Formats: sequence, structure tokens, C-alpha cells
Amino acid sequence: MPFIRRNWSDADADEWTREDWITILISPIVYALSMVGLAMACLFQWEGFVMLAVSIILGVLMHWIIDPKLKAVSAEYEKKQKGYLDDLEASARWRE
Repeated sequence: MPFIRRNWSDADADEWTREDWITILISPIVYALSMVGLAMACLFQWEGFVMLAVSIILGVLMHWIIDPKLKAVSAEYEKKQKGYLDDLEASARWRE
């Protein structure tokens, strides 16, 4: 089993896993590096540009980790929503 799972079923994507915890840990780091890095880059300090670069890399990594799981959850939700709307339309339709 790989450290970062990339293939998710609908049921598996609903559970809390290692990928969720990794993104929970990376997210505030990305936010802090982005804010401090942007402020320092506006003052033309080289450390700010480094912080911005690291925050972009970590943000892309975070997206790469959690995106397949979010897509699996979203696909399941869209399927349920379509079924609900079809049922609602069928029950609200005027019949002669």
C-alpha cells in the first residue's frame, strides 16, 4: 500500500484517513508561509520570495494529495443529488 493513496471508492473517501491528516497539517503552514512571504516579498526581501515558493510547492502537494478523495466524494454527491432532483421533478410534475 502506497503512503499516499490516489484511488478512492465512494465509501472509502467518506472516512478520515492519513491523507486528511496530512492536508490538515500542511494547510496552516501554506497559509502562514503565503501571508508572511507575501509581506516580505512586497518589501523585496529574498526570504519572502523563498517563502512564497515553498508555500506554492506545498499548496500543489496538498492539492495533489486530497484532490482524488474530494473528486470521489463529489461524484457520489452529484449522483445522489441527480436522483433527488429526478424524484422531485417526477412528484411535482402535473399529470392529466
